[in-house]
Amino acid sequence: MVSAASLSADFVTWFHQVGRDYPWRRTRDPYAILVSEIMLQQTQISTVLDRGYYARWLERYPDFATLARAPESEVLKTWEGLGYYRRARNLQKLAQVIQSEHGGVFPTEPAAIRALPGIGPYTAGAIASFAFGLAEPIVDGNVARVLSRLDNDATPVDSAVGSKRLWERATELVQATEDPRALNSALMELGQTVCKPRQPLCAECPVKKHCRATEPESLPVKGNRTEITEVTERVVFVQTGQGILLEQETGSRRTGLWKLPALPATGEAALPPVLMKTSYGITRYKVTLWVHEAPLESLAWPESHQFIPLAALAKTAMPSPYRKALDKLLQHAAFRLEG
Repeated sequence: MVSAASLSADFVTWFHQVGRDYPWRRTRDPYAILVSEIMLQQTQISTVLDRGYYARWLERYPDFATLARAPESEVLKTWEGLGYYRRARNLQKLAQVIQSEHGGVFPTEPAAIRALPGIGPYTAGAIASFAFGLAEPIVDGNVARVLSRLDNDATPVDSAVGSKRLWERATELVQATEDPRALNSALMELGQTVCKPRQPLCAECPVKKHCRATEPESLPVKGNRTEITEVTERVVFVQTGQGILLEQETGSRRTGLWKLPALPATGEAALPPVLMKTSYGITRYKVTLWVHEAPLESLAWPESHQFIPLAALAKTAMPSPYRKALDKLLQHAAFRLEG
């Protein structure tokens, strides 16, 4: 078997030749790197970059101190469109811990990084290697695919044994190089561009001479398949001279955000007229969203509901599915008024 040092060297050489230029690769600032890592969880690079989320965030919150003292509602609004809003809250909580417990300075020791709230093994390894050049491993979906194929390992990557093997292999490789930052970047880059889930470009692989995979598309193996659950959600659209009626969410991953209010309980036969129907996905759910009319005189709205003036809607943090539905409804209403 080829030595870890030789394999790592091939990865590093390849990355220095073809590695893509991302803004977080031009810095050693742990804060900027942390922001990129949190944003890229569950979100594609094209969304984070091409739609300007990364640049806008760093412009508004350039450091831990600025983020730590920002109003949560403003933070959620800045994050709007990226989804999984718990990430934004956790990022702000971490910034507050850095300010209050570390004097505003991000720790450099791996153990101290791992001890920070909301920092898992992958994020800890990413910051340690990308910001500080430490020989700390990373394993995400791309890296797991590359390593599983490289070793032709059919052990389910989501099993305890499979996860342990992947982290041990990643550790072996990163400790065998003098450039951990490039090695970890190469593993991720290869999974994104060459060692793809379907139709991998094996002929272009810089480590193909070392790869033992006989059927690369069959790897990695996952033991647990996520089943998609169909969900029906019914909300109401109410517009008055005061603005649009919205409901502030509590007790969920979207706590603090505003949405179209849930339709009060009613029998199927008594459902009010439908204004629009759309759908969206979130984690393991496929949601069909029905927007209904709501007669004002028959409904008493709780304190969690407020009329938001039209002029304030743009600054109101709102999950993307509701923002898109509301924009369409308002456009339609404006069209009818003009007509």
